[in-house]
Amino acid sequence: MNKILITGALGQIGSELTMALREKYGKNNVIATDIREADSPVVTQGPFEILDVQDYDKMLDLAKNYEVDTIMHLAALLSAKAENNPKFAWDLNMGGLVNALEVARELELQFFTPSSIGAFGPSTPKKDTPQDTIQRPTTMYGVNKVSGELLCDYYYSRFGVDTRGVRFPGLISYVTEPGGGTTDYAVEIYYEALKNKSYTSYIAEGTYMDMMYMPDAINAIIQLMEADGDKLEHRNAFNVTAMSAAPEDFEKAIQKQIPDFELSYDVDSVRQKIADSWPDSIDADCASKEWGFKPEFDIDKMTEDMLDKLKTKLGQ
Repeated sequence: MNKILITGALGQIGSELTMALREKYGKNNVIATDIREADSPVVTQGPFEILDVQDYDKMLDLAKNYEVDTIMHLAALLSAKAENNPKFAWDLNMGGLVNALEVARELELQFFTPSSIGAFGPSTPKKDTPQDTIQRPTTMYGVNKVSGELLCDYYYSRFGVDTRGVRFPGLISYVTEPGGGTTDYAVEIYYEALKNKSYTSYIAEGTYMDMMYMPDAINAIIQLMEADGDKLEHRNAFNVTAMSAAPEDFEKAIQKQIPDFELSYDVDSVRQKIADSWPDSIDADCASKEWGFKPEFDIDKMTEDMLDKLKTKLGQ
């Protein structure tokens, strides 16, 4: 990677990935795009362009004009929001992905897009979910992700596009506000712990899902993209994870820092149904063996850092 175009750069992943890549490769070599502008370093501290990923011609023109060699396609509608508007989710998630893959094919670019644990379904093995297993998701977001994994494999095998990707678990970040994902309670809980010393979870007690702190996620993307392609047996949709946790695990970790924090429950049936369809824990051995994936943060280390960073952000 030398010059990178990022779609969805103002989203949860993009906001931090853009800045990390600019620090590593130079601010003028990372072109951020999104459908909107915002008061963000992503916009003000390097090249930024407005882009609707459903507009193939503009995406192609930007890639040509900036002479990029890599596309990182992050623009997507997340799980809970996708269920509220499944037709729009299909059009945006799949139409945008096909456009980005076509640009990569035409210009012979390296390509990254994230998949998700949402690509699994109720019939997937729940514990230590293997890299290669049955995938029959029951959400539009999940259908999009499985389709995306297959498309990326197809563009690699049919056209030779250097496609790469990971299946992210729930991502936890202090930089960007929650954006409509099923695992977003694991972000909200930290804000509310500092603001009110209490949180009401929309996910039920005992519901385990894989999670990862954003610094580990960013490092995983960069590490995979810099890996020797000849050593990648899977290339796309590598399982990655740092921890499997339920709401009460976050409660215990926060109470080590804020002893009087209290957790209660008011379960959202829609998001709970989505959570119940996903694995309790996934196996990331292939990512470890093929390109050296190894997370740094467990739940306690993440909680300490998350609360410390949020205190500064919230002016406490």
